Amino acid sequence: MVALTQLLVVNSGSSSLRVSLFRGEEDVRHFHYARTVDHQAALRRVLRELAGVSLDGVVHRLVHGGDAQDAARIVDAKERRRLESLIPLAPLHLPANLAGLDLCAEHFDVPQIACFDTAFHGTLAPLAYRLPIPDRFQLRKYGFHGLSYGHVAYRLPLLLGEQAKGNVVVAHLGQGASLCLLKDLRSVDTTMGFSPAGGVVMGTRSGDLDPGVMLALAGRLSVADLSNVVYHEMGLWALSRGNSADMQQLLQDEGEDARFAVRYFCRHVCQAIGSLAAQAGGLDVLVFTGGIGEKGGLVRAEVCRSLGFMGFHIDGQANAQNQERISTEESRPILVLSADEEDQMRRLSLELLVSRSPEQR
Repeated sequence: MVALTQLLVVNSGSSSLRVSLFRGEEDVRHFHYARTVDHQAALRRVLRELAGVSLDGVVHRLVHGGDAQDAARIVDAKERRRLESLIPLAPLHLPANLAGLDLCAEHFDVPQIACFDTAFHGTLAPLAYRLPIPDRFQLRKYGFHGLSYGHVAYRLPLLLGEQAKGNVVVAHLGQGASLCLLKDLRSVDTTMGFSPAGGVVMGTRSGDLDPGVMLALAGRLSVADLSNVVYHEMGLWALSRGNSADMQQLLQDEGEDARFAVRYFCRHVCQAIGSLAAQAGGLDVLVFTGGIGEKGGLVRAEVCRSLGFMGFHIDGQANAQNQERISTEESRPILVLSADEEDQMRRLSLELLVSRSPEQR
């Protein structure tokens, strides 16, 4: 085994920053900034607290890896330029991801490793990733939240044995939300498409829209204004008429607009589960993960309310307590698993470091 075992894992999301220091498999220090606006200021605070710590590598979650099929890569100058060119594919996330990478590279003279959220969906078949548009535009479906799905795929066999290799839908529900259909623990299809703005409705993103809606908006707005609306003014925020984009706040709000936004979200997720189930010919397991998926018992109950015909039945008490298994005894398994992207990044990075030749280390 390579001796490179002390890793700093940086996970910069659209609304939060999570940083973990791992020594081997042990998470020895953890920093979490929820609903942060200035990711760089938060990361600088973390780096100040870690002054003097010796590292063997810094690992970064990159929302988009483009056509990269490998889940983890060392970021050298060439790779850094490639990642810069991908910013138009994920303008809400990649600038913060790359700024964090550059800041850590200034502080630590160790390998900077990128783990890609898109790589897990490299197993998608053409029927799943091609878009019904002319080839000359060179646009395709990528899928996202791959590190979260990879962690679930790692854990499922430990919990369910061979059953984990069946038809599994994983619902990653948070400020960003998507669902993924797994077969043999590999991605078969997913709801997010070309960008993190597609799929089911999210906090400030609409999910899939009639293209005519986008054409109508494009006729009224500049490109910059339209981009701002697409990424910051749609989704739950718009459905609740500006009350909140945060599901926890909406669940506590008894107003009509907030309740409508919650019902709309649950309906969208339920529809997505039904669509993936029809494609698979039935489901064996349903998994909830992500901030809403892990803590939103009322959302899980509402989403599953209409899934009894597929054999999914929630145990009310287990669901209210956010237990790992929330299904009744006669039900197909319904699980609640943590979206431990940091541990998945740690595993992927260690595999990458071990695979390098002694000259590369």
